[in-house]
Amino acid sequence: MLLFIDESGQDHTSTPYEILAGVAIHEKDLWNLVQAIQNLELEVFGVRLSEVGVEIKGRKLLKAKTFRHAKQMEEIDNLEDRRTLSASFLRKGHQQKINGTPSSQSRQEFTAFGQSTLDFVRRIYALAASFRVKVFASIVEPTAPRLTSDVLRKDYSYLFERFFYYLEDVSTSEMGIVVFDELEKAQCRILIGQMERYFANTGRGYIRSARIIPEPFFVHSDLTTAIQLADIVAYSINWGVRLNRMNKPTREEMVEFGQYAFDLRYVGTRPDEEIGQERIMYGITYIDDLRPRNEKRIP
Repeated sequence: MLLFIDESGQDHTSTPYEILAGVAIHEKDLWNLVQAIQNLELEVFGVRLSEVGVEIKGRKLLKAKTFRHAKQMEEIDNLEDRRTLSASFLRKGHQQKINGTPSSQSRQEFTAFGQSTLDFVRRIYALAASFRVKVFASIVEPTAPRLTSDVLRKDYSYLFERFFYYLEDVSTSEMGIVVFDELEKAQCRILIGQMERYFANTGRGYIRSARIIPEPFFVHSDLTTAIQLADIVAYSINWGVRLNRMNKPTREEMVEFGQYAFDLRYVGTRPDEEIGQERIMYGITYIDDLRPRNEKRIP
């Protein structure tokens, strides 16, 4: 099982929360899902997005401007016409970037691309559901107290905990590989060190290392479709999902997409000795304090 992880809102400038999101995809389904998404690009836009310099990212596809453009004219019901207009919009935009020329896209082309983009994301979520993709996410309050020690942050450990439970649920022998969107090399080294210490030196981490390989892989997001899917999930959750105690505003048009991501979340149960019954474990968690218990006791 592969867990592709991406982030949203780490800059604290344009989104309400910090999101660490992962999509779990069985290796036997990965290539089929990738091909299905690539075919969907051609079906919806008439061109592969990478060929016209567009990366599949939530903040680009689901920005407020996309929704405004989609609504500025009547729905284009003829899908072939909409695809032709979208392809023209994308090719013109690509040439403008290369040549530095002024925009020449028409109002109808802007509308077609907006409508095509929203249709594309909706259908990506439908594909993810059909390939049994499971969503995991840690939603972090931007003002959450931070660590003073160099240990793995709670949003990562919570994500790994839920992924571990999912692997147990899948089969007695299922193993998990973690794949991150590439960071700066220094940040990658820090994260690798924190993960190694977590899985080797903590009781819970050591148990989870039996299912999750402690050393992650790093890939370029613009070259890795599953990381792009994780990015869309992270952005959708950031603007469209609110759990208990979360009070930041949503974008109304993003609630639909947040629900798509929420519907894919992992849900399992584990025995809880304190309450003497099964406790529901959710793949999406809200965190308002990133410190471990021992640091919380420090005045």
